[in-house]
Amino acid sequence: MAPELVSTVVLLVLVLDPFGNVPIVVAAMREVPHERRRRIIVRECAVAWGLLIAFLVGGKAFLSLMHLSETSLEIAGGVILFLIALRMVFSHPEGVFGETSGAEPFIVPIAVPAIAGPSALATVMLMASRGPGALPSLAVAVTIAMLVTLAVLAGADRVQRVIGERGVLALERLMGLVLTALAVEMLLSGLRTFAEQLPR
Repeated sequence: MAPELVSTVVLLVLVLDPFGNVPIVVAAMREVPHERRRRIIVRECAVAWGLLIAFLVGGKAFLSLMHLSETSLEIAGGVILFLIALRMVFSHPEGVFGETSGAEPFIVPIAVPAIAGPSALATVMLMASRGPGALPSLAVAVTIAMLVTLAVLAGADRVQRVIGERGVLALERLMGLVLTALAVEMLLSGLRTFAEQLPR
């Protein structure tokens, strides 16, 4: 696997935060019979994957339609990632994505915003706008990252039993720490580009 593809997959897995989503999935599936849980997880991951691919393919057209620059998207993406990362590092009573309760989940809250949230959508749009010629490899990276997410979430009950709630929390904070650094790098890159575009 090419180093660029590996780094893209790692970034996407961090943004999708499968281990951080384990408590959300467990809570959302509390009232769902065990025999239906894996089927629902597969469906939710498929919906999230379709949404991410749509934003990956149509991201540049969406930016043009909304008259948004790549620089503004990069800065906005960095801010969103940073806020999500802070909620991962400093645990919030309502979780990373807010309160998630109800009956059998359908699209919300697992597919959106837990998996394909604002940070993930902004990230794939930014990747597509940076390298429009690399869409096939980016689509492969999104697919691999989603398969990792599917594998983790399909075994959410088992993961939580094996490593415990403290273990899940520790993993989430570790991923949040790495994501904070990536968010700052993205934000600085956007600000650097903006500064270079200013008239001298």
